[in-house]
Amino acid sequence: MGRGRAKAKQTKVARELKYSVPTTDFDALQRELSGDSSDEEISRGEDEEQYEDPYDGYDDYRR
Repeated sequence: MGRGRAKAKQTKVARELKYSVPTTDFDALQRELSGDSSDEEISRGEDEEQYEDPYDGYDDYRR
């Protein structure tokens, strides 16, 4: 009996996704496609140094 409201919501969301026009950052896309590794790579490297994997010691059995 309550299926009508849920289906209407799904239909509304599907229409919004189908007909929406997302804004594209062409400058960021160009940087990504050209391989320009400005400050993104630097910030990723800093994050990886601070991150400590709690499961790091469990993969020794594969070696």
